Parts: sequence; structure tokens; C-alpha cells
Amino acid sequence: MISEEQGRLVAEEFLQASRKFSEPELAIDWNRVRVREGILIAPYNSSQFLTTGEHQLLDCWPILVDLSSGQARFGRLEERAFWKGP
Repeated sequence: MISEEQGRLVAEEFLQASRKFSEPELAIDWNRVRVREGILIAPYNSSQFLTTGEHQLLDCWPILVDLSSGQARFGRLEERAFWKGP
């Protein structure tokens, strides 16, 4: 089991490791991170969009970190109700 703070670090490392050279700088939207059912949900987008509101990237499924195992992955379309829910 990892803490929410550790989960945030895992999400950040996962995002940076998954970034392709051709992609713009990416950042987690820390104001929208939440935990639901033991899963840390970390939405992200381009750093520029998060600071200026310009150049939003599409299809940025959030990073999901299982706090019981510490494993991170991108959310899947069929899980949208889970990570979009309350």
C-alpha cells in the first residue's frame, strides 16, 4: 500500500516516462487529482494548456494509480464513467 503522496509521485514518473520526444511538455493537473475507490486519478494535458488555456491536447486519458499496488497506467475508454464520476 502506498500513500496518496507516493501515488502522486508514481503518476508524475509514469507521465514523464510515457512522453514521446515529439510531444509537447506534459503536466498533471494537480488541482483535479482525486482518489476514488483506492485509485488515484491524475488528469494531465500540455503544460502550456494548464498555464494559459491554449493548445489543449485531445484524448488525454487520465493516469490511474492503484494505491494498493503502486501500479500506474492510463485509463481506458470503457472506464470513463469511473474517472469522470463524482
